[in-house]
Amino acid sequence: MNQFINAKETIVTDAIDGLLATSGGALTRLDGYPHIKVVVRADWDRSRVALVSGGGSGHEPSHAALVGAGLLTAAVCGEVFASPSVDAVLAGILAVTGPAGCLLIVKNYTGDRLNFGLAAERARSMGLTVSMVVVDDDIALPELPQPRGLAGTLFVHKIAGALAEQGRDLATVTTAAARVIKGVSSIGMSLDTCTLPGAPKEPRIAAGKAELGLGIHGEPGASQVVFNGAEQASQMITERLAPTMGDGPHAVLLNNLGGTTPLEMSILAKALMHSAIADRFAWVIGPAALMTSLDMRGFSVSVLPLSPGDEAALSMPVGPAVWPQAVLVQKARISPLPESLAARQATASAHPERRAFLLKCCETLIAAEADLNALDTKSGDGDTGSTLAGAARALINALDHLPLGNLAALYAAIGLELSQTMGGSSGVLLAIFFSAAGDGAVKGEAIVAALNRGLDRIKQVGGANEGDRTMIDALAPALAVLPKGLDDAANAARVGADATALITKAKAGRAAYVPEANLRGNNDPGAEAVARLFEGIVAFS
Repeated sequence: MNQFINAKETIVTDAIDGLLATSGGALTRLDGYPHIKVVVRADWDRSRVALVSGGGSGHEPSHAALVGAGLLTAAVCGEVFASPSVDAVLAGILAVTGPAGCLLIVKNYTGDRLNFGLAAERARSMGLTVSMVVVDDDIALPELPQPRGLAGTLFVHKIAGALAEQGRDLATVTTAAARVIKGVSSIGMSLDTCTLPGAPKEPRIAAGKAELGLGIHGEPGASQVVFNGAEQASQMITERLAPTMGDGPHAVLLNNLGGTTPLEMSILAKALMHSAIADRFAWVIGPAALMTSLDMRGFSVSVLPLSPGDEAALSMPVGPAVWPQAVLVQKARISPLPESLAARQATASAHPERRAFLLKCCETLIAAEADLNALDTKSGDGDTGSTLAGAARALINALDHLPLGNLAALYAAIGLELSQTMGGSSGVLLAIFFSAAGDGAVKGEAIVAALNRGLDRIKQVGGANEGDRTMIDALAPALAVLPKGLDDAANAARVGADATALITKAKAGRAAYVPEANLRGNNDPGAEAVARLFEGIVAFS
């Protein structure tokens, strides 16, 4: 078992009980476990139109966590990816339906249509007024006579929920829901399949591929495509959405299918808001995980043409905390840097030899990126190579702006550049190193003495010394013999870096928190970077 569950048989009931326990009393459930799993608004008084939705579980927070003011009145939960029974749906209808009637919002899957449909018929035979709409927003397979219901269902919940909360009658709420269904379009993409509880994951999607046009139950997508980054993924999605959209303003919903990190979702949001259809977006909801497919590493985009009143309905506050507020689409605002940071401290000047030297140093670090990342996965967070390579690329871009002809000013400028572009503790330490070296050069110290001043400063500030398993283990011996020549310095750096593989107790940095087994036999990535840098300089010389 590699999931935080107790037993496959109690997944849904355990999850519902956890939701209720953290709802602050806003939610209740019907006493029908395990066959009837219905979550209901605790404050419901049956005076308004009730909205009931649901289906198989595994799409959390849909549908149970969307129960609350302005959204659903009740959610009927089946087992994972399995429709709830007719009795469960009927229980939900009976629990919340008063004289104003009830609207069932159903996604277009056979089991849901049949079970919700039969429950509606039974409720009508009992004298209740029940209407039903079926959401079929998937555009991945346009030839299908009955497209699937996807995250576009959330627009139906929101707009119908707002009208019901305002006390509008069942006919008005149902008509609005049907209009939204007719206009909304959705399509999704994923880099991986989802993991069904208690079952092995199906390795269906090969590395470098993505599935385009997939449902929310782990079923294969319409096609597998080559994956080449967030912008390309957004482009494929928006190219398919564009023909379904008119020229007027639209609302767009960016949905996380469950396993995509918030960082990736923000990158996808940027790509979406710079896409060819972005000028048609007036309101945006998300990015957020609203209708997931367990842990699927994907996303979906839903677009809705706006009719009069929709903006007010979309922006109306709701009770459920998981619902993100719809916001107006606006151009990103960028504020200027504080003047002291934006200003350059030295005038650019040329020095071809130093430029070539710095370029080679940067290229050496860029070439070592993957190897250093691999080492850092043993002792840190796996990004040493990327951090150094990113700083090297930034430094290459800044070469034409550096005071190459003034060594003291160059040290200081490199320190400033690293402090702005590198980040992390290593960026700060190297910025301190070069800034201190610049101080030494201004005071007339020779190159080696100035660099040793930088070394002393990072020892003082960073609290590390030789033997502590840091870059100092390679840098200190290299600078000690640098007056003898670069070959000796490179050899000393290599010996120092390799010796860190024998140090199984780090005294500084993230490696200090890592078990000895992870450190044994693996060079410290910072020390290895220093050794490779000196070796690259020797090769260049």
